[in-house]
Amino acid sequence: MHTPEELTELFRATGRKVTAQRQCIFRALQRNDTHPSAESVYESVRAELQTISLKTVYQTLHELAELGELHTLDLGTGAVRFDPNVEEPHHHLVCRSCGKVRDLHATYEGLEVPPGAAQDFEVASAEVVFRGLCGECRTGGRRRRDQRTSPTGRARTTQESKYRQDNNRQHNKRREPCPS
Repeated sequence: MHTPEELTELFRATGRKVTAQRQCIFRALQRNDTHPSAESVYESVRAELQTISLKTVYQTLHELAELGELHTLDLGTGAVRFDPNVEEPHHHLVCRSCGKVRDLHATYEGLEVPPGAAQDFEVASAEVVFRGLCGECRTGGRRRRDQRTSPTGRARTTQESKYRQDNNRQHNKRREPCPS
């Protein structure tokens, strides 16, 4: 991925707006090898710019993908991830517990769809995804992604969980039929 300065110039050259929010997103993506989701970019950028919206993050990430500066990945982790490594062909390792994604630089010579099996698809590329457990999850040092989390993927506090439970109880009470 290009530097934040190069991305700024690319946006200008293609007639896109260059804002402080977008420049902050460019900086957050620089040398980020975690394959972040839009929500994690939002949380990172929000530490610097409290007024940024999740919509702005999504729009900017998708524009970067349109420009070929990011790949969008749906690896079954529960959220679309963004891969800034567009220069080198690679595959992915995905932790089935926490959802961590890492690049795998390996070649698989002769990887192709067998003759007659393409089902009228014109295959242009292939990607291999290996699923397993990362080192932290194997040793129990990482939170599982199926634990209670907020919509942004951050762990819910006890207070947030209690609030949700109370709201659910109130909602269910309203749905009970009235006594006759």
